[in-house]
Amino acid sequence: MKAISEALPPTFTTQTAREMGAHSRDLYAWRDNGQLVELTRGVFRRADAPPTSYPDVLAVSYRSPRAILCCLSAAVVHDLTDEMPPAVQIAVPKRSHAPEIDYPPTQVLRFDESMFELGLSSFEASPGERVRLYDPARTVVDLMRFRRRFGEPVAHAALYRYLDSPSPRPALLLEYAQALNAFGPVRAALDVMSAR
Repeated sequence: MKAISEALPPTFTTQTAREMGAHSRDLYAWRDNGQLVELTRGVFRRADAPPTSYPDVLAVSYRSPRAILCCLSAAVVHDLTDEMPPAVQIAVPKRSHAPEIDYPPTQVLRFDESMFELGLSSFEASPGERVRLYDPARTVVDLMRFRRRFGEPVAHAALYRYLDSPSPRPALLLEYAQALNAFGPVRAALDVMSAR
């Protein structure tokens, strides 16, 4: 059985382990003796895997592979905020099944299917393991769209950091804002920022 545990990828699901010949009791035995860390129900990480700065994000992405990291969670990755979200924030299409994840705390937002993948990008949450998230411009527009939920100061700070980044694209912000029905607030905030 040790050969199986060493052949497993750094992060994997119970199903992946079963397909490689491991039984659930093996997984829990490996967890109990320190060979594995259980990130969330049904998602494990090898103890000898390279460290990750985003274990909660990695766990949620394995539980809900179609979801996209969004809003404050994406802003943290893009260094657009100093706020720490109380939960991993993910977007799913409006008509899809919303994942029920108790741990790590997860907040599910439902986005229109027609614009769901607008601004889709990915980042390396751990060496060789990519997670879907919205690009910086889409993240800023989403924070502006949900500024009453997450706070106007948070949205404006993210916009300011985006504009102060090495390669801001104000035209892309406006393009996304137009597509996501947030053109007015984004344009007004851009005008205020440019007047400084």
